[in-house]
Parts: sequence; structure tokens; C-alpha cells
Amino acid sequence: MANKEISLPAKLINGAVAGVVGVSCVFPIDLVKTRLQNQESKDGQKMYKNMRDCFVKTFRKEGLRGMYKGSGVNLVLITPEKAIKLTANDTFRFYLRTDKGQLPLYREMLAGGGAGLCQMIVTSPMEMLKITLQDAGRISTTGQGPQLSSAGGLSAAPSRAFSAVAMAATPQRMSALRIAYDLFRTKGLGGVYRGAGATLLRDIPFSMIYFPLFAHLNHLGKSEGSATSPFYWSFSSGCLAGCVSSVMVNPMDVVKTRIQVLKRAQGEETYNGVVDCAKKIWVAEGPLAFMKGAWCRVLVIAPLFGIAQMVYYFGVGEYVLGIERQYY
Repeated sequence: MANKEISLPAKLINGAVAGVVGVSCVFPIDLVKTRLQNQESKDGQKMYKNMRDCFVKTFRKEGLRGMYKGSGVNLVLITPEKAIKLTANDTFRFYLRTDKGQLPLYREMLAGGGAGLCQMIVTSPMEMLKITLQDAGRISTTGQGPQLSSAGGLSAAPSRAFSAVAMAATPQRMSALRIAYDLFRTKGLGGVYRGAGATLLRDIPFSMIYFPLFAHLNHLGKSEGSATSPFYWSFSSGCLAGCVSSVMVNPMDVVKTRIQVLKRAQGEETYNGVVDCAKKIWVAEGPLAFMKGAWCRVLVIAPLFGIAQMVYYFGVGEYVLGIERQYY
């Protein structure tokens, strides 16, 4: 295997298929996670008591279609995102091997970190648009108009620059394309990549933890003479590695989610960057607020990466291209 060249087209196909299948399975839980992370306690009252309460209220008010709000942009962008993430990790692992074909732990972590860095190109705008659409139902339920954040969100008295988005104040009329267009027109590329710093601070550590942990867990399932573990072992390894990694980076995920939301209910806090957001959450809601949505995030990330790794290791790309399956 040390002398074989990596097939990037095959890896990209594997990552794309893995992303679409995984996201389609877990998206409703991801929506619940976003709404739980964004809600703020007002006078001790919360819109959602817990994950189950949020799921039930959202389903009753918005139906099955509401549970997949924002899934369109996610499915469109998750294809290149997962393709980049999984392919980049394999590519970095391939080129970071020692002369003896070994991969020390620190190089595994470098490979994972590199994958997390590369995926941000797609992840940051995808997450911002997805979160805005997912949270729209929570905002409309408050019965209050949207508010313009100092970071450039929407307001009850919208500026001319955001008038087009403000017209889509109801979740039914919001669209990812319209939001992205207005942001790019008024704020430039920086508007589309709002929260990119927070995204990097989440995704790089996540990938540095996840990929080495998955590789070692998956290796335990290999039988003698086998090139890889059974698909169910890859699924279990992906779930466990995703669970551990998601919990460890959940505080930054909360910060990222708060920063990237464009619409806020009247009276909700606004944030100016990562440090300002973290300080305000700590002061107003306490340290436990950084673990909001952690259980939902585990329920999203664990099966998402379990399914993605299982599909990725099926080798759809290699099958389509008619080449031998590759593992790194």
C-alpha cells in the first residue's frame, strides 16, 4: 500500500455519497440542536424544556416539512463539504506517512487538523444559512419581529440593505439563496463567511480528535489478513469517535451558532465576535450554557459520522471508477 497512489476522484465520490446519506438520516435532530442552542432564558422561562419538548413542539407547529427546514442548502453543500473533509484527511494521511509507511499520532492529528481547515471553505457559509433557516420557526413562535444584530443580522426596522431579506420575515418565505444573495450584495464575501473564525475553532479541534480516534478504533476491528474492518465496525467506530469529539468541542459550537444567526427575537442578545459572545454567554447564562444542545449534538454527530464512515468505506467511488479500494 505504501507505493500506491491515492485516487482523489474515488475519494471525492465516497465522501459526497457518505455526506448525503448521513445528513438525510439525522437532519431533524440537528434542527432541534440549533434551536436549543439559540434559545435564551428570559425571566426563568424557556420556549423548549428539553430535546423532546423541542421536537414535539416543532413537529406540531411546522410538521414534517418543518423538521427538514434548511435541509436543502445542507444537502447541496454537504456533498462538497464531506467530500473535502474525508478526502483531505485521507490525502494528508497518505503524504504524512514516514518512509516506513507508518503514521505517528501527531501526524494523524496534523492530517485531521488539515482536513478541518480545508472543509471550512464550504462549512462556514453552509452552517450560517442552515442555522438561519432552522431557527426561523423559533423566532416566529415568539410573536416578535426580527432584530438587527450589531454583526449584521435582520431588524424589525430593516435597513435598505437588508430589505429583501426582511421581506422574508416569515419562515415560509425565507430561502437560502435569497439570504446568501443579500448578504453578498450588502456585506461582500465577509457576510457569507460570517462566523468563519468560530467555525475554524470548532472544526480543526474536532477533526484533530475525531480522525485519529476513529482510525485507531476502526483498526481494532480488523481481522488477520484483512485490509479493513467490517462495515458495522466502521459504523460503530464512527459513532463513538463522533460522540467523543462532538462533546469536547460543543462550547465552541454554541458560540458559533449564536454568532451565525441572522435573525433574533426582540430583546435577545447580539454578539461582536467569538470573545464577546463567549463572555456574554458566561456572564448571562453561566458555564453550563456552553453545553447547550450537547446531547442533541451527540445524537446528530455520532450517527452522522457512523453512517458516513460506513458508506465511505463501502468504496462506491472505487466501484464506479473500476479501481481497487484504498485505505489510509
